[in-house]
Amino acid sequence: MNGLALAMVVLSAVAHATWNYLLKGALRPEVFTWWLLAAISVLLLPLGAVLAWQTSVESPGWWYVLGTVGLHALYFLFLGRGYTHGDLSLVYPVARGMGPMAVPVMGVVLLGETVSALAAGGITAVVVGIYTVYWWGSIRAILSDPLRFLKDPGARYALLTGAVIAVYSVWDKVGVRYVDPLLYMYLMSLGTALTLTPYMARVHGLDKLAGEFRAGPLRIAAAGLLTFLAYGLVLSALEFSRVSYISPAREVGIVFAVVLGATMLKEPLAWGRLLGSGSIVAGVILIAVAP
Repeated sequence: MNGLALAMVVLSAVAHATWNYLLKGALRPEVFTWWLLAAISVLLLPLGAVLAWQTSVESPGWWYVLGTVGLHALYFLFLGRGYTHGDLSLVYPVARGMGPMAVPVMGVVLLGETVSALAAGGITAVVVGIYTVYWWGSIRAILSDPLRFLKDPGARYALLTGAVIAVYSVWDKVGVRYVDPLLYMYLMSLGTALTLTPYMARVHGLDKLAGEFRAGPLRIAAAGLLTFLAYGLVLSALEFSRVSYISPAREVGIVFAVVLGATMLKEPLAWGRLLGSGSIVAGVILIAVAP
């Protein structure tokens, strides 16, 4: 992975960790995610209009836009339900850990990409680091009954979330061949917001939607802009770098999330989080220097 792609991924990771920090403070996280998508749609409408005017979308591109809208609608629904039924320490590592494991395989099989031995070692270090950060201290219980956590609905939704992440990572790698990455991101955000509107209105009601907005409009706006920046950078990097490398490298954002949790939320900085973060950083370095 070249230097420009690495810089874009690291900046994306910082933005991703920051908007997740803002999401953590929401009254209703599922409603908050809908609002941040709506914020992107409104605040960045001028950018979307200019991009649509200046760039042409090849005919296959619209199918990829529709596909990513459907995939991201499922992503936000599964993630929200996962957190409704399960703890962060269970849902997040399962959801985020599946991508670095599955995407390189899908990239090789579906896109004909190659993964060097050095990059494979880096991907393994990232995956090990993710699970070490969140499951340190529970490894013995997990190994003694590895299928027990599947009985938890939160874990099942986390697995579904991770599967969607893996699929949309590869799908979007192809999609940005036909659509400008920033326009692709804007259309995805707008389409996903519109798709989820009936669900949000029916399940949560207009009063709760309005209450979430009144609780922090600036927080919602900031989270929306950071979300656009985070994935917009990833989509741009996918134009000239392998998804097999980009997807695992994105998980360096977990390190920034650990730092934010320790400094801003006063969460304990246990040995497991330090070791796991070190493993993730080492893995990203290996991916960065891999041919």
